[in-house]
Amino acid sequence: MKYPWTEEIEKWIPELGPEEIIVIQNKTDVGRIPTCKVAILGYGLLTTDAVSLIDTLNNQNFKVVIVDESHYMKSRNASRSKILLPLVQKARRAILLTGTPALGRPEELFMQIEALFPQRFGTWTDYSKRYCNAHMRFFGRRPQWDCRGASNLKELHQLLSDIMIRRLKNEVLTQLPPKIRQRIPFDLPAASAKELNSSFEEWEKLMKTLNSGAAETGNHFLQVMGLITRMFKQTAVAKAGAVKDYIKVMLQNESLKFLVFAHHLSMLQACTEAVIENKTHYIRIDGSVPSSERIHLVNQFQKDPDIRVAILSIQAAGQGLTFTAATHVVFAELYWDPGHIKQAEDRAHRIGQCSSVNIHYLIANGTLDTLMWGMLNRKAQVTGATLNGRKEQLQAENSDKEKWDFLQFAKVWTPNESSEELRDEVLLTHFEKEKQHDIRSFFLPKLKKRQSVTSCDDSRLFPERNAEEGPAPKRTAAQATSEYGSDREPALKRLKSVVVQDSCGGQGAKSFQPGQITASLMQGAPKANSQPATPALPGEGWQCGFCTYINNSVLPYCEMCENPQGSNDSVSHTPSEDSHEEDGSQKGTSKEVGTDPDSDKEVLAQSAPDPLPDNKEEPAEMEGRDGHTPQPGHEQLKSSSALPEYESFMFCASKNTDRIHLYTKDGKQMNCNFIPLDIKLDLWEDLPADFQLKQNRSLILRFVREWSSLTAMKQRVIRKSGQLFCSPILAFEEIIKQQTKQNSNKRYITKEDVAVASLEMVKKDGGHVRLITKESMDPSANYSGDGACVPLRNPCTAPANLTVKALTSKGYLQAVNNEGNPLCISCQQPTYQPKPERQGNAWDSRFCSLTCQEEFWIRSDNGYLRAKVFETEHGVCQLCHLNAHELFLRLRDAPKGEKKNLLDSTWTSKLPLEQLNEMIRNPVEGQFWQVDHIKPVYSGGGQCSLNNLQTLCTICHRERTARQAKERSQVRKQSLASKYGSDITRFLVKL
Repeated sequence: MKYPWTEEIEKWIPELGPEEIIVIQNKTDVGRIPTCKVAILGYGLLTTDAVSLIDTLNNQNFKVVIVDESHYMKSRNASRSKILLPLVQKARRAILLTGTPALGRPEELFMQIEALFPQRFGTWTDYSKRYCNAHMRFFGRRPQWDCRGASNLKELHQLLSDIMIRRLKNEVLTQLPPKIRQRIPFDLPAASAKELNSSFEEWEKLMKTLNSGAAETGNHFLQVMGLITRMFKQTAVAKAGAVKDYIKVMLQNESLKFLVFAHHLSMLQACTEAVIENKTHYIRIDGSVPSSERIHLVNQFQKDPDIRVAILSIQAAGQGLTFTAATHVVFAELYWDPGHIKQAEDRAHRIGQCSSVNIHYLIANGTLDTLMWGMLNRKAQVTGATLNGRKEQLQAENSDKEKWDFLQFAKVWTPNESSEELRDEVLLTHFEKEKQHDIRSFFLPKLKKRQSVTSCDDSRLFPERNAEEGPAPKRTAAQATSEYGSDREPALKRLKSVVVQDSCGGQGAKSFQPGQITASLMQGAPKANSQPATPALPGEGWQCGFCTYINNSVLPYCEMCENPQGSNDSVSHTPSEDSHEEDGSQKGTSKEVGTDPDSDKEVLAQSAPDPLPDNKEEPAEMEGRDGHTPQPGHEQLKSSSALPEYESFMFCASKNTDRIHLYTKDGKQMNCNFIPLDIKLDLWEDLPADFQLKQNRSLILRFVREWSSLTAMKQRVIRKSGQLFCSPILAFEEIIKQQTKQNSNKRYITKEDVAVASLEMVKKDGGHVRLITKESMDPSANYSGDGACVPLRNPCTAPANLTVKALTSKGYLQAVNNEGNPLCISCQQPTYQPKPERQGNAWDSRFCSLTCQEEFWIRSDNGYLRAKVFETEHGVCQLCHLNAHELFLRLRDAPKGEKKNLLDSTWTSKLPLEQLNEMIRNPVEGQFWQVDHIKPVYSGGGQCSLNNLQTLCTICHRERTARQAKERSQVRKQSLASKYGSDITRFLVKL
């Protein structure tokens, strides 16, 4: 929820600058808190060992504290509740937000009430006895209070109404379509229920023993709870085959987008296999997906019509996310609390939903599902009476059982075989590998090897689908900018790739045109046969004689420099007749398409224009300078005394979201921001009425063109800088110039490097050194050469083996100055120190700021480096633009039989046979994509920052590595020749 909150705050409070909103990344990221106006952090950081973070938060004296999903404070013994309680009570104003204050019991309300109104309901003992039916219960021979019950609910509801603002959806969202629940019962196949039936028999025996009181209650209670947990997992495996068949039935409706919720990884895996077998695009969010990547996946599902299914974990994706593009929600499994179930339902049933939301609960008869459904309704009655004053249930209509009789004949599903079980099996043979070559390639013109291998066309993943569908239908501009699996790729490159592929196909190019955008792109480039393309509009584009920009024929002035048409000897743009191309070569075609970059950029700013009116005297009245046709109800003004025109803007990119903040040319904040993708899609709602003017819109469109031309990594560099700029391209160049140029032939910073830097600092400025490890240790202890924790009086006489001992340990050798302040192991500047009364961990004082910490881990830790590059580029190869990470996920989640088919239809067929078999047995990310240095390590690119790193798929990485190895070999040969060779002219000189 951190990133959605940042997005909404920037959108609805544009008066806040991007530097005034921070997202706290870890428990040592405290340096920015005193200077910010809004600090956002997750519950996971509120732990007892986060000493510096807790101290900084307590000292900040926040005026307003908002606790979202406040039911996470339900436990009185949890660390997060104990840490949050004084923060909320100390704030001048506090707001606790949640749709489910109590997930299942009244005891979960006490800590939330105590945070806002201390002692309002008395002590915990008073509250639990009055409203939680607290009573003594024996666990073995140990008595313990049991507060899981409920009592006096009407009284509790009346008291809560004085301190809680409770609004139901039917009261505030009267226009929201209804939510329809449907209960779908089915019988399990006999073969699937064998293991589950035996567990049920064991459970019945334990319950009889427990009720008779013949055994120790505590031990038997724990046994029952463990057995129920096991039955819960067995139920998921037993019904997985039927759930797969149900999902495949829903996928037969090609216009349907729906969500599938589950809890166990086995059920999530079965649902994923069903979608892959159906060859349908999907997203999956479970606990292994980073929080920043979840927002990216949500945006894909919302905007890409090809993605029809979202497979979601109830706990990881059941709160905070928006999936209003879906109209159906399927619960493959139930969960213990009705609060979690209702929250998951509302991912689709919320503001922005235009259709009725159908919710399907798949209930397997004779399993734990039947018991859990009854338990959920009992808990819903308690929470309904407490919060809403009336008993409630999960009201669901029972579907016709005969309609789903086919589910009882579903195949028995078993989890994927482990890599150990597949280790000795021959999965892919040389014969099967050779069959992957298509005989049609023999009759086609020979393409260069690299292009045939690294094609990123989605048809290589699903060739069967292309053969069945035939020519692709025309697409809109919005669809063209949201191609599946490449949302981070600039839209211009995606449109270029479509034109390049179509150009090789001759007349087939017409079927791939996204509206008239591709036609506009083709205006500035000849086809493969050197014939000029038919223009999308009557007349030809004209080239500005001042800035050489290719403008639309209907514009009377240049869109870039505002130079009038016809001045400065401007010439009409015509395709080049003497272009050099390679017949049948994709490379030659791409060169021709790219000969006019300005005309390519113009495509991003233009939507498909309407036919020109008969009256040609006022073309500017019908179409603005940016090429956008005025929308109904939004009159574009040529000039207005009420709305100001701006000569130029300054921009600032947010560090945490995709938003761009606007400033005047003098650096004054304009209190508005926008998302570049929205401007591409002609969505101007985030910008004020001033941008109806053609001049102002032209400035924004010019920025979006330049911004989209940058790679995702370059955009990240600009965002992290926090600078104001006019041109993003020039801003990136200035940032790179200001950065310290690293020139190292070592790949990573090692502990030895840190030790050497610390010793040099101590010898130069005085002080001492200490060894810090991840385990807790005395921060005042100093490290000497003999390993004893004694002060190092004279650092200049330190033993030579000091760095060696630092290397063999699990920590770092850190310098401490004369004032006793530890120095950052990255930049050797003083770090943050907690109060003397709060003894901190020395390990947390390694870095002086979050920036230093990130840079150090990027330069020293391969896993952290991969995570940061993936956060920016999402596993998309920067050379061939193949989404290699998506291919890895598909292969990982696919059933065994489908894995071979996936490998047959992708670039992986060029890999060695042993590697292909290993990808089937045990797929890992490193087999599909790598993080590579743009400037090689042997050329001084080691120990670099992110701007020298890029994502490459396995094939591109292998080719680039081979090419670099060849270059290094030639360099070595030349150096050896110059060292040991002799000059032949010396032989001819007469002595």
